Amino acid sequence: MKSFKKELWFNIPTRRGFVHITHDIQDLISESGIQEGLCLVNAMHITASVFINDNESGLHQDYEKWLEKLAPEKPYSQYAHNGYEDNADAHLKRTIMGREVVVAITEGRLDLGPWEAIFYGEFDGKRDKRVLLKIIGE
Repeated sequence: MKSFKKELWFNIPTRRGFVHITHDIQDLISESGIQEGLCLVNAMHITASVFINDNESGLHQDYEKWLEKLAPEKPYSQYAHNGYEDNADAHLKRTIMGREVVVAITEGRLDLGPWEAIFYGEFDGKRDKRVLLKIIGE
């Protein structure tokens, strides 16, 4: 069995944002040479997420509204975590959206459903953050 590891780096210029990363991941699978296996993609920061859903801008706007209702950024004083930092809402949003995805690789391709795409979600941006990609298989 082979193992392949790479990192993707992001610096989102706003506090929150979503980045479609399916093609980046597929490129790394091709680079790995692995034809059959599993691909783990996980955010390595506690205020960022990796998730799978439809690549539709209206849905991304809905996420933003929904997450802000569930864990509003302000007032900062509403969170016990906030003091030195003001990102308690980002921690909560990440919990809702998830840390990682695992996708099957079949014949050297991500084995996704017809509308599925992989995204990086940022909830406390404006700094460098990374996503780990780990592929295992043959």
